[in-house]
Amino acid sequence: MLGASPGVVLRWIKRARTGPRQPSPGVRGETRPFLTRINGTMSTAFDNGTNLIDKTRGKRACKARFPIMTRPHPKTSNHTSPPRVEETPTQRLDRLVHAAAAPVTGSLSPISMALAMADWAWHLGVSPGRQMELAALATQLARDTLSPESTENIEQAAIDDDPRFRHEAWGRWPFSQLRTGFRNTEAFWREASQVPGMTAHHADLTRFFARQWLGVMAPANWLATNPVVLQDVAESGGAHLVKGLRNWMADTSGVPTAEDLAQQDRFKVGRDVAVTPGKVVHRNRLVELIRYDAQTATVHPEPVFIIPSWIMKFYILDLSPQNSMVRYLVEQGHTVYMLSWRNPDASDHNLTMDDYLKLGVLDTLQAIGHLQDKPHPVHAMGYCLGGTLLAIAAAALAKAGRRGVMGYTGPPPLKTLTLLAAQTDFSEPGELGLFIDESQIGFLDNITLGQGYLSGKQMAGSFQFLHSRDLVWTRRMREYLMGEREQPNDLMAWNADTTRMPARMHHEYLTSLYLNNALATSSYRVDGRAVSLADLRLPIFMVGTERDHISPWRSVYKLHHLCDAEMTFVLTSGGHNAGIISEPGHAHRSYRMAARPAHGPWIEPEEWMMHATPHEGSWWPAWHQWLAAKSSRKQAARPVGAHAVLGDAPGEYVLQRYAE
Repeated sequence: MLGASPGVVLRWIKRARTGPRQPSPGVRGETRPFLTRINGTMSTAFDNGTNLIDKTRGKRACKARFPIMTRPHPKTSNHTSPPRVEETPTQRLDRLVHAAAAPVTGSLSPISMALAMADWAWHLGVSPGRQMELAALATQLARDTLSPESTENIEQAAIDDDPRFRHEAWGRWPFSQLRTGFRNTEAFWREASQVPGMTAHHADLTRFFARQWLGVMAPANWLATNPVVLQDVAESGGAHLVKGLRNWMADTSGVPTAEDLAQQDRFKVGRDVAVTPGKVVHRNRLVELIRYDAQTATVHPEPVFIIPSWIMKFYILDLSPQNSMVRYLVEQGHTVYMLSWRNPDASDHNLTMDDYLKLGVLDTLQAIGHLQDKPHPVHAMGYCLGGTLLAIAAAALAKAGRRGVMGYTGPPPLKTLTLLAAQTDFSEPGELGLFIDESQIGFLDNITLGQGYLSGKQMAGSFQFLHSRDLVWTRRMREYLMGEREQPNDLMAWNADTTRMPARMHHEYLTSLYLNNALATSSYRVDGRAVSLADLRLPIFMVGTERDHISPWRSVYKLHHLCDAEMTFVLTSGGHNAGIISEPGHAHRSYRMAARPAHGPWIEPEEWMMHATPHEGSWWPAWHQWLAAKSSRKQAARPVGAHAVLGDAPGEYVLQRYAE
């Protein structure tokens, strides 16, 4: 690590000549906080339970390697930033070196990867017995690869669990032997990446990067070793290969083909997607609030307030009319408010998690109260990280009572809480947790603090890396070797419409939620007070999806451990996005559902799955029925007053895009 930080060496030499740095006068205690550095300056991030967790509480702190800074006196407000400190030339040198390495490493910390490899190599090196086991396994798998049974086996290819090798051509020699050899190599590394004594995190990283390297070398990726591609080249007379070359040239040059341009205009926001009628009724520097027009003569008086994740455009919940969750809700007699996050730029680098809580949830919740003719409680729903933020707000409001939170004393109370694919306990965050450790966060800080944000391209690259087989290699094989562009749909168009994250907020949410799991341990602080999910008393409806790699359903389920509220849990088919966008009539959809009464006993996830009632179709009607049962009798629908209208839906913020 020292070798990757030349600035540290220079600072040590200077300190050896001038003597140790003295602590700032008038402030008790010293610590090494995260230092935000933007445009040549740096500032210490205040401790709101999101950045530095006191080591006496058993939490890990993000270890900075900067000159010792001082922590404010305990009586100082947790939401007062300390004075800004100029970035030294050596600190700038370190940041620039690390940021320059990011494009080469795919924004992954090379130190984190090297530590995992070293952990594996050292433990394997001192374990001769394990070496003998792996040598025996390699010999056995080599014999299997070269055996006569591997030369012709069409039936085995048809049932291969890797879809890349299911074509019958993979069952004929020599491709059958290539397939068998590759699959055996995968089996070897699944076993070889586990060596007794390794940390669990390093073992997971070793296994993951072994899988990634094998994914690059898969015979399905290459023209000469893919029989399906060779057959297509022969049948098309090479025309498809030439078309694939044009696709490759268009992607590498950034100049799209005429066909690409035609596809890009198929799904336009406000014309083809995000078309449910509504009005923007509130706006601040971070969000717009949209109120959708009623589609029925009568509506439930309690509105539904939706908070999507800030890493996505809101219209995933308002795609095409046939699969729009918003349209479905208003057609069932609900008044719907939707949050639309502003796409930040470099000027927003210092926005914090507190800003997102204050401006994103509390300010808009109070605005909803002001827009109501009569005071009514609100059904609040959060999706992904929006659900996590909503859970924080709900817990803070439950604890504060009439005292209010962050100066907001008059927001309408929450009637129910709905969390879609939203984690509140990050102890087992799934594959995304592979990239969350102190080294990786420090590396990302050096990337984001120079530009002021994490770009949508960088974020999308991380998700592609997690699922490179399907999102990179299989797709590129078909586009570049067979000339087949993917036909976009509304969900794919939304996925390509990326957003940014401010540098400081990005650091805070990674350290507080993923690294320190502060929310689950009741050490996340709002208004200087620790919030606890145990304070939640309102009914909760949760949805997890079976194939979610971002918010694994067993992780979402952990909220049962953290509070005793009445809780209904739904496990639906599909993944993080497709499982949520599961409109009635969608083929091959199913879900399981079961409720736990308030203060009910703990049931482990596997047992819950065995006893939960299975249902065919969409889970949306079940959620609507749950909301209706928790709502008051319907009343006549009323349009929003003209004085409150700032513009038509989908608003302005959703249209913000940046060339990246």
